[in-house]
Order: sequence, then C-alpha cells, then structure tokens
Amino acid sequence: MINIDARSSTPIYEQIVIGIKELILKNILSPGDKLPSVREMASTLTTNPNTVSKAYAELERMRIIETLRGKGTFVSAAFTPKIEDEKIQSLQDDLKKIILDAHYMGIDYDKLADLLKQSYIELSGKKFLRGEQN
Repeated sequence: MINIDARSSTPIYEQIVIGIKELILKNILSPGDKLPSVREMASTLTTNPNTVSKAYAELERMRIIETLRGKGTFVSAAFTPKIEDEKIQSLQDDLKKIILDAHYMGIDYDKLADLLKQSYIELSGKKFLRGEQN
C-alpha cells in the first residue's frame, strides 16, 4: 500500500500524503472508497497516530479526502483539481533541480522527456504522447 522510508528527509506525514495521492492516481483508491481509520493506518505503517492524523488533515485541506463523523474517512467524490500559483512555482523549482541533476549526469532533453513519460505512465496508467493524453 504505502511505503514509508524512515531514512528519507521527507517527513513521514508527507510520505503518507504522497502515498495516498499516488494510490488515487493509479486508481487503486477510487472516489467513495473508505480509508483505514487513523489508528488502523498507524498500526499498518508502524507510525504514530498523530502523524497519520496530520496527513489526513492535510489531505482534507486539499479536499482529496473527507471525513464523515461516525462513518469514517473516504476518498472525496467531489474533488476537482485546481491550479495554485504557489504550487506551480514549487513544481517549477523542483523541475529546475531535476534538469540540473540530469544535465550533470549527461542526460539530454530527449532522454529526460522519455523518463518523464515513463514516470507519468507508471503513475497514471495513461499513455502520454507529445502533450496529449490518450
């Protein structure tokens, strides 16, 4: 399900957020699916329940999941992606770092584009050709 790397510099709650978002993108979790309770998830991941609670709160803030009192936490059926300028800038900064790393590894534009396509397909299961989704 979700892999946690205790040695990673990425906080565990962020790894949980990324893991759940990846499961949704891969259609392993669908809108309306119930997530494990905070305690169940903490037990499965062998982490503190407060960490899972923080991750769930962040996902709720993004409207990716919703908690219904007495029923549980579910993948939101009403989620609509939205472009946030701050997130776009952060993404652009991350891409610049990746391009720099690729350059110093001797990876050219075409190879980097191929790597991007492979990662996109791996995550979404969709074909990605020259800017078009099929």
